[in-house]
Amino acid sequence: MPPTGSFFRKGKWPVSRYFVFLVPLVVIAIFMGMSRYESKASHDPTHKSFFERNGTALGITFIMLVAFWTLFLVTLPYLYMVVESFHPKLPPLERGGPKDFLTIDQYQSFFVTPTDGTLNTTHIGAFVFSIIASVAVTALNFAICYPLAYYMAQAGSVQKVRLLMLGLIVPYWVNEILRAFSLRLLLASRGLINQILMATGITDAPVDFLGNNTGLYVGLSYAYLLVMVFPLYNAIESLDKNQIEAARDLGAPWWRIHKDVVMPYAKPGIASGCTMVFMLSAGSLAAPQFLGGPRTLWFTSIVYDFFFQSFNWPRGAAYAFILLTACIAFVMLMLRLFKVSLGETIR
Repeated sequence: MPPTGSFFRKGKWPVSRYFVFLVPLVVIAIFMGMSRYESKASHDPTHKSFFERNGTALGITFIMLVAFWTLFLVTLPYLYMVVESFHPKLPPLERGGPKDFLTIDQYQSFFVTPTDGTLNTTHIGAFVFSIIASVAVTALNFAICYPLAYYMAQAGSVQKVRLLMLGLIVPYWVNEILRAFSLRLLLASRGLINQILMATGITDAPVDFLGNNTGLYVGLSYAYLLVMVFPLYNAIESLDKNQIEAARDLGAPWWRIHKDVVMPYAKPGIASGCTMVFMLSAGSLAAPQFLGGPRTLWFTSIVYDFFFQSFNWPRGAAYAFILLTACIAFVMLMLRLFKVSLGETIR
């Protein structure tokens, strides 16, 4: 007899395991339908088509490269992850046998601990903390990058913008793990920052930046700085400076100019940057492991442990799919609240 969470057994139910492939395909079809609906709703007769802008040969090349990347590096791995999440943990030789059936046990284990049947507060707490922390990192990144992007796009000279661009890009030539480890050395109890604070008399004892998760937020914000800066810069750069000057001539204060002129115009760039930073932060692994405190449990670390420590791939796949679904739902909710279409975020 299959366990309680199973909903059909291979060989006894007419629907095979390949039925699960329909789930992501339906999601893809929904997104394609949304894209076509948005393109028809915002039809511009002066807008050139993709092939008119890029040419037939170059357009076909772009489509083939994107299709290859999407199919083999995104779609197929996710399809495998979805299928794997609906199976019990079995040795390879028993896959496809009588013990191999489709089940929702792996998803139930996220809410209920399989060993004692109690509420799985550890994993649920890690999931909630990861989402909240990712939102905080996204807000912090926006607060840092918006003034910088505005200065680069509207106020700075060409030479200063080039220097800023160079200063932003050069540190990212270093691997993300090395950058996280360097930040850990700087923020450690005997690190450079604590030594400066104690030498100048600002603090009497070392500040536990890693224990109170300051290092985590700093590391995640630093890791995805460019992902926020460049969408904001691209959006603000195309804003006509005459609109800003007109608002100043009418006596609008600086905060009103940004609230009523710059931010509404740059809303697609803001949505794109915030979406990417949130998704990358929620799925980050290196920064939480290097910079998180001893009591900090990041959800992706749990997924990593299921895959590479306990070798429970079905449960790890289920947890990864839960995180992916929650992130997509959260992003779509935010786009709806701020009245930004999905197509505007990828322009």
